[in-house]
Amino acid sequence: MNIEVIDKNLVMTLYGFSGKAVSRNYAETGFKLMNRMWEIVKSAGLKNKGINIWVYEPGDNMFAGVELENAPPNDTGLESKMVNLAKYVYYKHVGPYNQLPEAYRKMKEESANRDLKISLPYLEVYGHWTADETKLETGIIFSLE
Repeated sequence: MNIEVIDKNLVMTLYGFSGKAVSRNYAETGFKLMNRMWEIVKSAGLKNKGINIWVYEPGDNMFAGVELENAPPNDTGLESKMVNLAKYVYYKHVGPYNQLPEAYRKMKEESANRDLKISLPYLEVYGHWTADETKLETGIIFSLE
């Protein structure tokens, strides 16, 4: 696996919703949060980058959001999340989403082999949707201590 260690600040301000992954069901929780976020973003006509970003945090908490061109009005109810990583591991997964758990396993194994100490938060940065699952792109990011 070809993981990349990046020693450059990654800073993003995301807008969306947070929640706890009940029974560690991250996919179900993430989709609920993401769908709720897109409903508001679209109905309010908020200009955005169109990229879903899921943030995995301690305690089975997660955040699903998007970068907006401007801060939203207060009445949207969107939560904001600042992501600021000084150093991280990056891998670009190409293929079906159901292969992400295996990509995670391999990333963790490769990080350990390189004596890299990963920590939360983890991020998934979803590329633009395509019906051809073999071409789906997901950036996986692990924070480094």
